Amino acid sequence: MTPRIRRLNADARQVEAAFAEHSLIRVLETDGTPPEKYVVEFRVRSMTPDQQGGPVLATTHRAEVFLPLDYPRRPPFCRMVTPVFHPNIDPQKICIGDHWSAGQRLADLIVRIGEMLCFQSYNTKSPLNARAATWAMKHVDQLPLQHDELTAGPARTE
Repeated sequence: MTPRIRRLNADARQVEAAFAEHSLIRVLETDGTPPEKYVVEFRVRSMTPDQQGGPVLATTHRAEVFLPLDYPRRPPFCRMVTPVFHPNIDPQKICIGDHWSAGQRLADLIVRIGEMLCFQSYNTKSPLNARAATWAMKHVDQLPLQHDELTAGPARTE
């Protein structure tokens, strides 16, 4: 078994264990054996663009996480399936940060996306969506939109 396949199997076990009973995050589907694509649903308070491109509250969001052939050396590719109004998310990409390391857990990355959606985590200095960044700076007193701890459980296993 190749190191990549071992890692994909470990990720699949960890993701399944972390979100099987999670009240706010769940894996809707996977593709591949072992999975190389995950569709994840987040039931958190976030913003979606209205007809004019401004923010309106939404509570159900879906994202796709793709694991490229050179994963985990290269980070997963993440994108939203549902529209989101966030400084670090555009229709083609979720900016997961510049500091990916091969040792990071996929389950932790999924949690980080949930934290971004509810504005527990955002960066207005280098936005993918300038309009959302301006909105966040003007409404910092209202953020985050949800304070729930989204941490994946149970304990880490390899």
